[in-house]
Amino acid sequence: MDSIFYHYTDFQALDGILRSAQLRVNNVLRMNDSAEMRHFMGRLSSAIQRRLEEGGDRGRAKAVAALFREEMEKEYSAYAACFSFRREDAAQWERYGNRGRGVCIAFRGPLLRRIAAGPLSLHRVFYADDMTGHHMVERFCQLARSREELTGEDPEVGRAMRDAWACSVAFKHPSFSSENEVRLVVAPFEDEEFAIKPCYHVSKERVKKYYPLPLREMCQRVGASLEDLVAEIIIGPESTQSPAILRDYLRDNALPSLAERVSLSDCPLRGMPV
Repeated sequence: MDSIFYHYTDFQALDGILRSAQLRVNNVLRMNDSAEMRHFMGRLSSAIQRRLEEGGDRGRAKAVAALFREEMEKEYSAYAACFSFRREDAAQWERYGNRGRGVCIAFRGPLLRRIAAGPLSLHRVFYADDMTGHHMVERFCQLARSREELTGEDPEVGRAMRDAWACSVAFKHPSFSSENEVRLVVAPFEDEEFAIKPCYHVSKERVKKYYPLPLREMCQRVGASLEDLVAEIIIGPESTQSPAILRDYLRDNALPSLAERVSLSDCPLRGMPV
């Protein structure tokens, strides 16, 4: 993985990450790219069915289709924070950086990997539409051929299905490949060691659940600080934010080193029609 991960966001999130030292991981099914997990599962199911049909196992292929249909009615509660390997990407300023009026926080990848321990894990997103060569295809084919009845009540089938959902967290449609994304993922329902309590954000339209990762504590566990974790803060190309005031904000919140790492975006988004 590359050495710097870029997180495009808005200034409210910046305040939460730096002043409150919390990084939110949000439900992947509630992100603006929420269809990707189920898209992966659907394409995986199709690839398994094709493999079985090619081997003359049409009955088992139908059983796989039924198993995945039932499974995809459930909600898999994986939570993630998203980063990119791309610095100064116009599309991500528009999509995630408050239409260029937000900010991009650069995290040092080696340190982020060190603090992503236990129930946390980093996944480089892969972009594909055909799952024929995915390793889960053969795993499900073997399960289907070794059983008279394929059911999620079977512990081994259940484990395979959980692993498939975990793979889906790191999947996106090829049309998003330019984002070059990496995800910090947690599935708290699978790990009793995940002691962080969920929080809820209430807006005019809905209630959203998230988990606040304690960045300062996580850094301290590996002998580092929050200032060690953040390599750069880039003010968006459409932002009216004063760099001097942002530097004052950082100094007044006991982050003086970060005040020296503030820069203005060079992305030619400024002046483009919204």
